[in-house]
Amino acid sequence: MINEEQLDRYRVDGTLLRVVRDADPKNDVKGIVVAWDDATVMIRKQNRRIVKLNRGYRYQPFAEPRPDDWVEG
Repeated sequence: MINEEQLDRYRVDGTLLRVVRDADPKNDVKGIVVAWDDATVMIRKQNRRIVKLNRGYRYQPFAEPRPDDWVEG
């Protein structure tokens, strides 16, 4: 699970993230952190829609390559 400090750093810096939800790259979410609570993170996608995702997913900067070793959170 991603910690508070990482989320805050991503939000303040406006880092474009990739959220890896499962083994299929088509299901990844690309966007920036807007808000979070104990269980979820709100991500603003490029089309300006907000999605609410589980904090157990893998959050990484979009510039980094997608991991090949995906394991469900």
